[in-house]
Amino acid sequence: MSEHDERRLPSLDSPPERDDGRPPDSGWPIPDVPREPPPPAPPFSWPIHPETPAPKKSESPGLHEFHHPLDRVTRKLPRRLRIAVDWIVTIVGAVAIVLAIKAWVINPYRIPSSSMEPTLHCARPAPGCEARFSDRVLANRFIFHFRDPQRGDVVVFETPPQAKAKCGAGGTFVKRIIGLPGETLRVRLQRGAAFVYVNGRRLEEPYIEHDRRDIGPEKTYQVPQDAYFVMGDNRSQSCDSRVWGAVPGENLIGKVFLTYWPPQRISFR
Repeated sequence: MSEHDERRLPSLDSPPERDDGRPPDSGWPIPDVPREPPPPAPPFSWPIHPETPAPKKSESPGLHEFHHPLDRVTRKLPRRLRIAVDWIVTIVGAVAIVLAIKAWVINPYRIPSSSMEPTLHCARPAPGCEARFSDRVLANRFIFHFRDPQRGDVVVFETPPQAKAKCGAGGTFVKRIIGLPGETLRVRLQRGAAFVYVNGRRLEEPYIEHDRRDIGPEKTYQVPQDAYFVMGDNRSQSCDSRVWGAVPGENLIGKVFLTYWPPQRISFR
């Protein structure tokens, strides 16, 4: 055997090579059993603070290192029952948040009639409606806590009792504010169409198409204090304050700020 071949032979004193790719005598421990990942954290959980001592494995094997507000109440319950309680609390909390948002922040509404055409569409085959689907809008319910309603605002409100008696319908309406508290409004006919004058000055209303103006009669209205005179943009098809009077300020629900359905009608106001 040559000297070159002797160099290639492994030494009997050297440690055997390993098949796992690690260097000899690396000192890396080989786990006998693969470690299973901890179970998912329950809802409303957060990591334990670093200063909090970790639970001992002997006392609580498989325990996830998360803390839950209901732990003190449900810690003695079986694991499946604790998970069920977690989900019930999550669902109830989500429903409560949605109801709170609808009651105090924003609320959706559907346009049922043609009184606001073409600004807001209703669905055919209802009389005067132009669209296949009714517009659905969102109303800001808290804005009037920070500012007074303004002329031109499209608002959602609860109708006075006279509306149901004179229009055959009541409840929640969507109209546009035309007259503010204490103002004098007069409807005048010009070339067969009715125009609104506020305190003697003609009101510019670019949102009304000429063929949707009504034809009278001429009449003067005095808006009470703390009330608002509302009218539909489709004047000839709108039963509004001209018929049943002004809306008390406390009846205003909110200002329409978004049309969210159908998709092609999405727009801010």
